[in-house]
Amino acid sequence: QVQLAESGGGLVQPGGSLRLSCTAPATIFSIGHMGWFRQAPGRARELVAVITSGGRTTYAESVKGRFTVSRDNAKNTVWLQMNNLKPEDTAVYFCNSDGSHIAGGKHYYGQDYWGNGTLVTVSS
Repeated sequence: QVQLAESGGGLVQPGGSLRLSCTAPATIFSIGHMGWFRQAPGRARELVAVITSGGRTTYAESVKGRFTVSRDNAKNTVWLQMNNLKPEDTAVYFCNSDGSHIAGGKHYYGQDYWGNGTLVTVSS
């Protein structure tokens, strides 16, 4: 199973900042979008931010003006800079991308890849 590798979660006070990082392995190619979802306890997973290979971004209304998504296409890496964090931002954050890979001599096109998630806790 091909997975993305996330890092950067942790505990932060309200108003603080964190930066999440995610790298897709070199075995994944033809990546279109990369982005972040989050899931709070008892709630469904929701989109936080996504960025296309051309740099077009989309944000959830709740994070606009506070979060910034960016990427390095050459490094298959996406970041999420989170500022002015609020307790309601507490969740497990998952990295996501589309793309393709080869395994066992077989091409897998149009796949959806995920990381294991990193916990962000905003609390005083």
